[in-house]
Amino acid sequence: MTKVLHVITGLASGGAERQLATLLQHLPEECEVACLTEGGRVGERIRAGGFRVHDLRMPSNRDMASLMHLVKLVRDGGFDLVHTHLYRAHLYGRLAARMAGVRAIVATEHSLGRELIEGKPKDRLGVRGLYRASERMGRVTIAVSQAVADYLRAWRIERVEVIENGIDIREFRFDPNARTLVRKVLGIDTDAFVIGGVGRLDPDKHFEVLIEAACRIDGATALIVGAGPDRARLQRLANQLMPGRVHFTGDVGGGMLEIKDLLSAMDVFASPSPSETFGLAPLEAVACGLPAVYSDSPALDGLPGLGDRVARVPSRPDAFVSALREAADLKPVDRCAPPGALERYGVAEQALHVSELYRSVLAE
Repeated sequence: MTKVLHVITGLASGGAERQLATLLQHLPEECEVACLTEGGRVGERIRAGGFRVHDLRMPSNRDMASLMHLVKLVRDGGFDLVHTHLYRAHLYGRLAARMAGVRAIVATEHSLGRELIEGKPKDRLGVRGLYRASERMGRVTIAVSQAVADYLRAWRIERVEVIENGIDIREFRFDPNARTLVRKVLGIDTDAFVIGGVGRLDPDKHFEVLIEAACRIDGATALIVGAGPDRARLQRLANQLMPGRVHFTGDVGGGMLEIKDLLSAMDVFASPSPSETFGLAPLEAVACGLPAVYSDSPALDGLPGLGDRVARVPSRPDAFVSALREAADLKPVDRCAPPGALERYGVAEQALHVSELYRSVLAE
């Protein structure tokens, strides 16, 4: 059986990390994971799924000892193929694979956006130059959307295959019991109008737009799921504008509450990030039967059959206020019956395409 090592920068609860955890459950290859930095809740989830996770605990971008540890891991593990995810992992994972004698190298680009790559200005010469240099060591880069493929080609990276992200639609099915439990645990009234958001708390995600919009809607409560460096600033803003009405869950998964449970507790989903490479969180919200207001989500753009259940608006509080109020007035639907159009993003089909790509690369 083909043996694959997935190398990823970290395993906190970001979209790329959760996507890897979901994909692993459906790939037929024997897979292990190497995490360069912190483990996090997604790492716990992957281990619970029966996969081995190697934590390198890399202290800095210039730690050569961790690079050599990764080289040894690749060589001693007898891996046939190395698959990298996220910027730092692309740089170190591709190099380690080549140093260990593995030439079958695949990368997935999750985070190259219109202006940023993982929060860094994407057109800084150092960022772009290192990326392009490491790309030459690999065989192919998977783009999670056509938009990402276009950005890669603008960087003169031509060996690109588009394989869109996938979700297990059943995993995000609305659960009325979870809705009741989450609201009880967090102290949210059963009849409160809950505006939710999910994602890493970084400034480029613009969660302040969600808070500033929610504070203008009578009776609204905000539920923000995720961790990240912008949490303290967002909490100060929440305490100023909506004292007692904004709930921050931090990193979730692997414990009593999962993202699917928190989605069930929401009434509308808000994603104010103006530059998304795919938009996994809004897609999961729609799978949970939520109306979604978003600023950018290639996954939802043009997806048929969603009608007025989704609205794309600029990343401004006034635009979100109007759209969220319209969402509150929508006719209730059966949240247990997600739209059939979501079948396009079934993770089993995604895993099939990835596995076929592995075979093609190994045959070269």
